[in-house]
Amino acid sequence: MSAASGPVVELRNIVKRFGSVEALSGVTMTVRHGEVLGLLGDNGAGKSTLIKTLAGVHDPDEGEIIVKGEARKPWTPAAARDAGIETVFQDRALAPQHSIVTNIFMGREITNSLGLLRVQTQIDEANRLMREIGFTSKVFNPESTVGTLSGGERQGVAIARALYNQADVIVLDEPTTALSLTETQKVFRFVEAVKFSGRTVVFIGHNIHHVWDIADRFFVIDRGREAFEGAKSSFTGADHLIELMHQLAETGSADTSSLLEPA
Repeated sequence: MSAASGPVVELRNIVKRFGSVEALSGVTMTVRHGEVLGLLGDNGAGKSTLIKTLAGVHDPDEGEIIVKGEARKPWTPAAARDAGIETVFQDRALAPQHSIVTNIFMGREITNSLGLLRVQTQIDEANRLMREIGFTSKVFNPESTVGTLSGGERQGVAIARALYNQADVIVLDEPTTALSLTETQKVFRFVEAVKFSGRTVVFIGHNIHHVWDIADRFFVIDRGREAFEGAKSSFTGADHLIELMHQLAETGSADTSSLLEPA
């Protein structure tokens, strides 16, 4: 499914300070409908601060957050969730001793008019969500404990939970860290299924080849500022993107004149 051109979220001229340290210095980033946006940058570049701002953990000191054309203020985790933005951080915030069903619905359980859990409804919905993202394990059981799943499958549970929470934008923070090639491919399949459903994924990673394989567009941040961005078709390949990032690390700037297509 091709990405629609309109933005779902815009961060405009975002500034975030921690005491005397300016972690973000006027960053502008657009997140579009139905795309996978790859967010890249070295350690300390400002990725975490930018993502926590998008997630509502940080309210920017300056700048605007625009959701579907409407400026949102104040900006909090609840506001971000109400706006359809769900973030899956590296630890995935899963309870490994509990079942897949419990993890998906934790805090947002389906109950009847008496406040009692609708157990079978939750099991059926968990099945639907997991199948929607392409969970094809033959031994899949929504009542299995998360601790018995592989790393890629746990990532799938976290994504399914975000879908249940009616996310339009799912932010994945380093989702393939410490995963094998096979498990990484599972995560990619989940991401592709989310994109196919018309939702948006912001994919943060250190492994540029992983991000290259899954993203439609790239946004690179450096020292708290937007360094460059471009559609995948603007680059000749992953090595081209890596070369630009090496230039950025060595000189503080990169020759982006070859990025002919608009981001």
